[in-house]
Amino acid sequence: MFLQKYLFFPIKNYIFLLKIANLKSLFVEYKPFLTFLIKFLLFYVVFAFIYKSYLSQFDISRNEIDGISINVAEQSKFLLNSLGHDVEIIKNDTDSSLKILYEGKYVSRMIEGCNAISVIILFAAFIFAFSVKIKRTIVYIFIGAIIIHVLNVIRIALLTYALYFYPKYEEILHGTVFPLFIYGVVFLLWILWVTKFSGYGKKTV
Repeated sequence: MFLQKYLFFPIKNYIFLLKIANLKSLFVEYKPFLTFLIKFLLFYVVFAFIYKSYLSQFDISRNEIDGISINVAEQSKFLLNSLGHDVEIIKNDTDSSLKILYEGKYVSRMIEGCNAISVIILFAAFIFAFSVKIKRTIVYIFIGAIIIHVLNVIRIALLTYALYFYPKYEEILHGTVFPLFIYGVVFLLWILWVTKFSGYGKKTV
């Protein structure tokens, strides 16, 4: 009993306090990363939920497709038509998609995942998580979202053109080349934000 009271308990309390001190030290050391992670997840979850709620308005069982995707497809069509290409957009009767016809030939289909909204949310979540001044953050997210949207419209137009003339390269064009095109731009926008506009470095110096 004597050893337990005067030796074991103090050592046990000391070890407990040491663990608390170590956890506090780790928290201080990794605080910037934890702050970034919490802000990123919070923004992404909230806006992904909002977008999911928007999509829930459209009945997949009735092959309905959301308005954003329709607008993106129509803008890609307008771009190609303006350049003298014969392109038509037709609603698919078998699933929630749009058929894209080039010179009367069905070359590709437009689904919800092609509208780049998920990419924009991912882009914006990173910018928000790595931000200091809210006004500058909002402006950069808005400009970045427009850039991503415009480039996505161009991507769909180019993909439509390429699939008509080079159908045998569909897998590499759709699965590798054009996704790299969009995600490469997003990555560059992230780098530009961190190094030039976020103000994060100045705050932490």
